[in-house]
Amino acid sequence: MRTWIGMMALAYAFSVQAAPKVAVTDLAYQERVEQYIHIVSAQSNHRESDYSASGSSSYNEIEATSSYIEQGELRKFTGDIKGEILRTGMFQLVQGTPYTASSKGDVYDVIKRIKAGSFKGADYVLFGTVSDIDFTRDMNELANTDSYSAVLGLTLVADFSLINTKTFEITSAFTAMGEGQDTKLVNGRDIRVSLNRPRVVRDVSKALGEDVASQLSQQLGGGGYEQPGQAPLRNNLPRDTAPVILR
Repeated sequence: MRTWIGMMALAYAFSVQAAPKVAVTDLAYQERVEQYIHIVSAQSNHRESDYSASGSSSYNEIEATSSYIEQGELRKFTGDIKGEILRTGMFQLVQGTPYTASSKGDVYDVIKRIKAGSFKGADYVLFGTVSDIDFTRDMNELANTDSYSAVLGLTLVADFSLINTKTFEITSAFTAMGEGQDTKLVNGRDIRVSLNRPRVVRDVSKALGEDVASQLSQQLGGGGYEQPGQAPLRNNLPRDTAPVILR
């Protein structure tokens, strides 16, 4: 019996050590920034004589619009992704080097970042990019009352790829989404409506992490992951019985 317990403990320790290491990047994004420039320059010309002085002035007006692409990484939504991945037991986590404003190169060129050593010790990199993020704020009237509902909502959609750091093979790819909202009932006597933006962000982060871990588990065959609060699906129907002919 002791021998069997020792073998089981050794197998468990080996399985923990053999779990591949993954680095989770912050969500990459890019946006177009536009600048409007309006410059007015004035110039005066004076001419003097023995009898009179006269002058003239002129000005130049310049208008221009310039735009550029700004890249970066969102730091707010990866904490729950890491936590839910740890819950699956499929990976160990290592910390990669974040992309900053002083970083050189394209934030989307994850292969170059891997080669540059930004994810040392990682067997895989889970690379996520923001495909859509949308804050909404609505006021909805409630029928037959003097009240209405104020709603603040946030939806975040991101694309993910799990990349092998040695072969650069994509072993898993999917789109995940997180949603959250805060709703309050108010009436005309309320001067100010204060909606809880931090809680909305937290709910979106939690939902996104659960969706990422669930899809990773499904695609890689983990099979043991269940989202918190979600009961496992079971067939509770009674067994089929033989048909009975009613006479």
